Amino acid sequence: MKKIFKVRGMHCASCSKVLEMELDGKVNSSNIDFKSGKAIIDFNEKKISEKQIAEIITKAGYEVE
Repeated sequence: MKKIFKVRGMHCASCSKVLEMELDGKVNSSNIDFKSGKAIIDFNEKKISEKQIAEIITKAGYEVE
């Protein structure tokens, strides 16, 4: 399943990289763009929920809208 999460608080490419590293191994793929504030995440909903993904993003210091 692919889902677009709106993420607030990212201001540079390093922010995108931090989120990609936090999600690595937990989702199929992630494409995070700090400029648009969007995280396009492909995941297996049987292994991880949207809520769990949002919690990972929040724990990394960003807000999910």
